[in-house]
Amino acid sequence: MSLTFLIPVYNERATIEAILREVSSVGLADEIIVVDDASTDGTRELLQQILPGFPNARLLLHERNRGKGAAIRTGLGAVTSDLVLIQDADLEYDPREVPNLLRPIQDGKADVVYGSRFLGAPRRTAMFWHMVANQLLTLMTNLLYNSILSDMETGYKLFRRELVQSIPLRSNRFDFEPEITAKLLKRKARIFEVPISFNPREYSEGKKIGLADAFAAVWALLKYRVVD
Repeated sequence: MSLTFLIPVYNERATIEAILREVSSVGLADEIIVVDDASTDGTRELLQQILPGFPNARLLLHERNRGKGAAIRTGLGAVTSDLVLIQDADLEYDPREVPNLLRPIQDGKADVVYGSRFLGAPRRTAMFWHMVANQLLTLMTNLLYNSILSDMETGYKLFRRELVQSIPLRSNRFDFEPEITAKLLKRKARIFEVPISFNPREYSEGKKIGLADAFAAVWALLKYRVVD
């Protein structure tokens, strides 16, 4: 099965080249789609400079900042591979673990695979309240949608392309995670979770998700329980 790494980017000049090299080094990417969401820190200019060194990479551009969800939606519209993996540009998720995510789909057991940060793999001991918020949102997801997920908010999600492209998506920001999860669960998609390591960065290092996004996630979970 062919695989696309979809990388939404906003102001990640410090890490974007490193993540591109890590993705390339695992040798699994048939295609890399980078969506720059109108970066203002020189990320866009750096991408235009270095991407010729990655022959299977394409750069899509937003002319104004629209949010991570909007960048993912733009990228999904351009994917042609069998599978697509969301890969953040901030080095929190390790591409060397992608073979573990691929296995349930390759074995015919799953349509979607979530990399869970809470199933026992190594992780950096940081961001306690962020972890609590993640677990509360996951609990809410399980109660509303009768599931047993351990990590709804994970940024490492692998999809069969045809499935994810068939789902109407609206979210522009970090509420992409609850929206896609809610709609997958309502469609009875086969979701597997596999443990992944996690190296969270602090807000001082550029982390962008905040308290307002947690409230947006709650609203998304409630809304999409009723509407599609």
